[in-house]
Amino acid sequence: MVKEKFKEDSPKVKELKHQARRFSIKEGIFDSAGISFGTNYISPFAIAINTSNSLVALLSSIAGLLGPLSQMFSSRLIEKHSRKKIILKSVFFEALMWLPLIIIAILFYKGILVNALPLLLFLSFSIYIIVRNITSPAWFSWMGDIVDGKYRGRWFSKRNLLLGFVSVILSISASFFLDYFKKNNLIMFGFIILFLLAFISRMLSWKTFKKQYEPKLKLKKGYYFSFWDFIINTPKNNFGKFTIFRALLSFACAISSPLIVIYLLRNLGFSYPKYMIIILSGVVFSLIVLELWGKFADRYGNYRVLCITNILIPIIPILWILSPSPIYLILIPSLISGVSWAGFNLSAKNFVYDNVSPQRRGLALSYYNMLNGIGIFLGAGLGAFLIKFLKTGFIEPLFLIFFIGSIARMIVVFFWLPTLKEIRKTGKFDGSKAFKNIIFKESKPTLIEEAHEIIHIKKYLTLK
Repeated sequence: MVKEKFKEDSPKVKELKHQARRFSIKEGIFDSAGISFGTNYISPFAIAINTSNSLVALLSSIAGLLGPLSQMFSSRLIEKHSRKKIILKSVFFEALMWLPLIIIAILFYKGILVNALPLLLFLSFSIYIIVRNITSPAWFSWMGDIVDGKYRGRWFSKRNLLLGFVSVILSISASFFLDYFKKNNLIMFGFIILFLLAFISRMLSWKTFKKQYEPKLKLKKGYYFSFWDFIINTPKNNFGKFTIFRALLSFACAISSPLIVIYLLRNLGFSYPKYMIIILSGVVFSLIVLELWGKFADRYGNYRVLCITNILIPIIPILWILSPSPIYLILIPSLISGVSWAGFNLSAKNFVYDNVSPQRRGLALSYYNMLNGIGIFLGAGLGAFLIKFLKTGFIEPLFLIFFIGSIARMIVVFFWLPTLKEIRKTGKFDGSKAFKNIIFKESKPTLIEEAHEIIHIKKYLTLK
C-alpha cells in the first residue's frame, strides 16, 4: 500500500488518485465478470434445482435485508482499520463463497439431498450477500476520496459504461454457454463452470485492489451518529428524506421485480439466451444514455434527474405483461427501464455524496442501505406471499401482482419526491433545451476535463 506523505492537493497525490481510478476500472471489470458468470445466474440456478416460486422471490428479499445489516457492522470497522484492509479481506472470502454453490450443483447432479438443496442454496447465497456487502461502506468512502466532486457524475457514468458493456457481453455469452449444456442434459456442469469463473474473477478483483492507492481517511471527533439518531432526524434533513423516499420506492419495486425471472423462464418458457438478452437489453439501453445522464446531473443537479426518471419508473411493471413478444419486451419495458434506472441509480448515489460529509459517508451509506434493504425485504416478502397465496379467477395472479407493484410506485413518487431538494448550485433548467445543450453545447473546460479523463482510461487499457 502506498503511504501518504504528500499534501492532498500536491501533484504526486493527484497522480496517485489518477492511478487509483484506473485500477478501480480494472477491478470493476473483474467484479463485473464475477457478477456476469455468477450473481446474474443465481435465480436461474434456483429454478434449475426445482426451487419454489416463493423461495426464488425470497432470495431477493433476504439479500435486501442481510446486505445492509452487514454494512451497518462494517461501517464501524473504518474507525479501526484501513478501508483497503477491510475490502481485501471481504473480497477474498466473498470469492470463496462460490465454492459451496459449486458443491450444491454437484450434489443435485448426483441426486444427493435434492430436496434440501434449495434451502442450502438460500443459506449459502445469504452468507455470500453478507460478505459481499461488508465492503460497501469502505468502498463508497474510498471512491469519494479519489473522484473529485466536480466531475463525479461523468466519471462514474464512464466507469459504469465500460463495466456495463463488459457485463452485457459476458452475461449473454454465458447464457448461450449454459443453454448448450442444457440441450445436452448437462445443465449442472454449465452452472459449475460459470460459478468457477465467478470465483476466479473475484480473486483477480482482490489482486487488483492490492495495487490501488488509498488516501488517508481523517475521522473528526464527533463524526459518529447512531442508527437511532439517524432515524429520529430523517424527517428533518434532505438526506434523511431522500433515504425514506428510496426505502419506500425499493419496497414498491421489490413487490414485482423478483418475479420477472419467474415470468420469463416459467410462464413464457424462454430459453436462457432469450431470457438474458431481454434482461440485458435494458442494461444496453442504460449504457447508451449513461454518459448523457452524468453530464445532465453535473449541470442541472441530481434532483432534476430523479424527477425525470420517476415519471417512467412507476409504469414499468405494467409494461412487462402487455405482450409476450420478445421484440416488444426488448423495445418497450427493457428500453424504458434501462433509460430511467440508469439516470436514477447514478443520481441516487451522487445525491448521497452531495448531502453527506466525507467523514460520514461510510456510516451514512450503511444506514441508507439499511432502510433501503428493509424496503426490499418487505416488498419482496410481500411479493413472495402474494405469488404463493393469491388466487384469482379473472386475471393471472402474477399479472395482478405487477399491477399492485406499479400502483405502489406511483404512490411513493407522488407523495415523497416533492419533499426533496437540490443542495448544490446548478445551471438554469430549460426543459426544451436542456438535453440539446448537454449533447451539442458542452463548454470548453468540460471538454478538456473529459479529454483528460479519456486519456487516462486509454492509458489504463494499454497497461500490461
